[in-house]
Amino acid sequence: MAQVLEFKLPDLGEGLTEAEIVRWLVDVGDVVAIDQPVVEVETAKAMVEVPCPYGGVVTARFGEEGTELPVGAPLLTVAVGGTAGSESAPAPASATVAGGASAADAASAESSEYSGNVLVGYGTAGPAARRRRVRRESPAAPAAAPAPVPASVPASVQASVPTAAPAAPEGPLPVISPLVRKLARDKGLDLREVRGSGPDGLILRADVESALAAAETAAVGTAATRPAPAVAAGTGVAVGERVPLRGVRGAVADKLSRSRTEIPDATCWVDADATELMAARAAMNAAGGQKISLLALLARICTHALARHPELNSTVDMAAREIVRLPSVHLGFAAQTERGLVVPVVRDAGTRTAESLTEEFARLTESARKGTLTPADLTGGTFTLNNYGVFGVDGSTPIINHPEAAMLGVGRIIPKPWVHNGELAVRQVVQLSLTFDHRVCDGGTAGGFLRYVADCVEHPAVLLRTL
Repeated sequence: MAQVLEFKLPDLGEGLTEAEIVRWLVDVGDVVAIDQPVVEVETAKAMVEVPCPYGGVVTARFGEEGTELPVGAPLLTVAVGGTAGSESAPAPASATVAGGASAADAASAESSEYSGNVLVGYGTAGPAARRRRVRRESPAAPAAAPAPVPASVPASVQASVPTAAPAAPEGPLPVISPLVRKLARDKGLDLREVRGSGPDGLILRADVESALAAAETAAVGTAATRPAPAVAAGTGVAVGERVPLRGVRGAVADKLSRSRTEIPDATCWVDADATELMAARAAMNAAGGQKISLLALLARICTHALARHPELNSTVDMAAREIVRLPSVHLGFAAQTERGLVVPVVRDAGTRTAESLTEEFARLTESARKGTLTPADLTGGTFTLNNYGVFGVDGSTPIINHPEAAMLGVGRIIPKPWVHNGELAVRQVVQLSLTFDHRVCDGGTAGGFLRYVADCVEHPAVLLRTL
């Protein structure tokens, strides 16, 4: 006899305690395969597709798109069929039987209908062949409560599904891009009222922007009849839009607040002539083979400087009152995306070649832009390289990426008057800044690190002494 199992939002790893539903990948009545992704969620670190360890018929979904759920909250229920005499498999800790049945009862589900994997970090580890999506053939049901099973579902399955009040069916939203959904959600726009101009009515970003512009125009015409705007308490200033601090923005806010509160930081900076570094890169790329990025060369300089000044590749354990020096350099780099600022991490950057660094920077940057970075891609950094020159600025005093001890900032490289070999010349000049935790070292160490970086930028041959 079929059983209805409740699948809960699993532990997504890295200490994450909640996630926001971005997009449902299945509807009520869909037949799902074992380990098939059923929902796309956004955590404070990344977008994650969550696979369900059961194979069967989806009987209910919980949570609308845009809803934030804690780990352990119900996601959906699946009606799982069983066959007498089959070998049973234990149910995972993240799933229970709907209607109050125990986990032991769920264990009677046939092993072919359950992968047996525990979902931590990135979902289950079932065979790739099973990780496929099933074509939707039935309308979506409201996500707030269980919906009735369609008549096409076998009677043995219907008999075990809890009854619920029928709801008006609605078709799935013709939206693919999570960024389009986020734009609409942030602006309070109901996508069901937007007509898509893409293939098969697909809603594009341009459609959302047009709808928002039309709504704004309509709002101007009725502004005179609106009540006076709310005033922030104690300020006398009218309140505008309120933007929730959650997801990536919330995680950034928490980390930066903690960094500013806990770390006594200081910043030093120096101008450097990058003409020779730019010429060296041009010569390397002219020789053929893989192109080397400027960021990769700066990363190589960074890792060599950290080998000479290991105090800056460390963290502070105030409970033990110890400075913990780290054996490997896992280099974070700041990347601006439509979801906000993220800091992907290049593992073991100190052992990589310029070619390897270029490849990894490119891979992580592309994943950041697509919103497909995993939690593992965004954690474990020991030092951050921040190339804010891409924003057209010369200098900055950034906040350290807690719990790291330092961050190297690189401004734009532009032609400037410079004294070279005793004569005034136009050279490619860059400003370098180092923000450091004053608990791990004093100004002498920080200045030594920054001066070595500047020397390598001005005279790339300096690196040859350490190779």
